[in-house]
Amino acid sequence: MIAGLTPSDVDIRFYDDRMEEIPFDEPTDLVGISVETYTAKRAYQIASEYRRRGVPVVMGGFHATLVPEEVQQWADSTVIGEAEEIWAGVIDDYRAGTPQKVYRAPRRPELRGYSPDRSIFSSKRYLPIGLVEVGRGCHFRCEFCAVQTVFEHQQTRRDTGDVLAELAEIKAKHGHKLIFFVDDNITSNLQEAKEFFRELGALNVRWVSQASINAAHDEEFLGLIRDSGCMGVLIGFESLNEANLKRMGKGFNTMKGGYEKALENLRRFCIRLYPTFIFGYDDDTVDTFRATVEFSKRHKFYIAAFNHLTPFPGTALYERLQRESRLLYDAWWLDPEYSYNRIPFRPTRMSPEELQRQCVGARAKFYTWPSILRRSMDPVNRADAFMLRNFFLINGLLRSDVSARDYYPLGDEGWRGEYLKAEG
Repeated sequence: MIAGLTPSDVDIRFYDDRMEEIPFDEPTDLVGISVETYTAKRAYQIASEYRRRGVPVVMGGFHATLVPEEVQQWADSTVIGEAEEIWAGVIDDYRAGTPQKVYRAPRRPELRGYSPDRSIFSSKRYLPIGLVEVGRGCHFRCEFCAVQTVFEHQQTRRDTGDVLAELAEIKAKHGHKLIFFVDDNITSNLQEAKEFFRELGALNVRWVSQASINAAHDEEFLGLIRDSGCMGVLIGFESLNEANLKRMGKGFNTMKGGYEKALENLRRFCIRLYPTFIFGYDDDTVDTFRATVEFSKRHKFYIAAFNHLTPFPGTALYERLQRESRLLYDAWWLDPEYSYNRIPFRPTRMSPEELQRQCVGARAKFYTWPSILRRSMDPVNRADAFMLRNFFLINGLLRSDVSARDYYPLGDEGWRGEYLKAEG
């Protein structure tokens, strides 16, 4: 999207630090970095390398909106919020030599006339999946969720005509067999979502996305997504414990008969499921993991995630744990002692180490080969040949990844540069 917003007379080079070396000595006038909390440390390393060479750095993204004061220490300019309305102005200011330290984007309910420039992906070995955004943000107020903090419990939707034109172009130019609508919650506004899926049906695409469970009780909606090519949805179940759900602000998960009724409806409309569960809330015990895995196996989910709770900065959860003196690091995403999948807070009914072990154990039990084979035989999971073929690939990858990322460093451990903060 940033590439698509950049004036056409500006030359762009895009580098993905996960899969290629960044040529820091390549001549450039300005560097832009999208920052997430998990990538913040590495982003500051990259920024230091460029600023040491006299190249100004602009930072934006979720982390810049969650903790702008921190990001401003490392960037010549920081973009807070969505870039569509202001990115061209940032470029103009740098051309004129009059950049601002902070740019704040206005909140807008709809974006019209914007589309991404996918040419920057042409040399990258990404999976053949078309990533398309219909809307961003969510109106729910889940305690742990950074999305509701960044978008202030609202949703920004793109113009339907723009999205449909983008999908038609992807089909014509790229031939992707699967579209992933990257929306935080594609069902956040059910009426607008219904209108979109009515029009989407004519394009004949396969798609997956993320949704909230309240949509499972709307049969008109389920029929529309089935008929428009839905291959599956990710739904945040989070917990089977009602007290936990209420504390996290997801009491609506138990509405209208709860999970069992919702799952019955989804199965009737042949919607494959990727439920996500988080562990570490105050009523979780070691027994919680066993019950959740058994529940997931019984319902033969296509795939499932069993993750520990993570307090992201700027969220209500982070502020509560901070008040309760339960955070184990001042800023876990920057602490040299922290690494991926460590628990950055003190749970109430188990140790941080036990919580980490149990999450790994839950994944291992769900992704055994017998479990994978039994779930592959489920009528919903094998209803589409394309999705059945990918079932074994995806489950096999997740089986191999059960604990592979434990203790993975945040930032580049081999980096020997000097952190260089921005002036002012």
